[in-house]
Amino acid sequence: MITWIVIGVIVAFILLVVVGGYNRLVALDQRADQSFADIDVQLKQRQDLIPNLVETVKGYATHERATLDAVTQARAAAARATSVNDKVEAENMLTATLGRLFAVSEAYPDLKANTNFQQLQTELSDIENKLAAARRFFNNAVSEFNAVRRQFPTVLFAGLVGFGSDKPFFDVGEGERAAMTAAPPSVQF
Repeated sequence: MITWIVIGVIVAFILLVVVGGYNRLVALDQRADQSFADIDVQLKQRQDLIPNLVETVKGYATHERATLDAVTQARAAAARATSVNDKVEAENMLTATLGRLFAVSEAYPDLKANTNFQQLQTELSDIENKLAAARRFFNNAVSEFNAVRRQFPTVLFAGLVGFGSDKPFFDVGEGERAAMTAAPPSVQF
């Protein structure tokens, strides 16, 4: 009789650990998905601003067609991306082409003074700040999920209940990381 009680207590304890671990994984998975949705909202707002920005620049910089086309193509690729890795790659490309677009605007003083352009640039800067915050929140949620998924005893059953792999981070990508670790840019006056 006592052996059955001990076995019952052990089985109940194991069930509590598994159910508690599973529920925690589900909650963290949901948090990561929700935070990625927040990034999507910011990315959509940024993508919606880009056509207006391109049209504004077109009026001043007609011979900068290659840069304008690159921004348009990068925006289209970003809009088509669905997975985290695809979105990271596409958004990094879009960020790089937007940088080239703003560099083009530096060559046109009338464009820089244009109220519409300034407003669009300010809105885009605001969205970039919100995006950075959303990415940090997402990466924190992913980090917490991945850590719990790997911790004992969760690691023993995570794969069995559908949480067998880590979630990917929303990072700058290999190319951008290499550029950041290279020699700092020279500034000349």
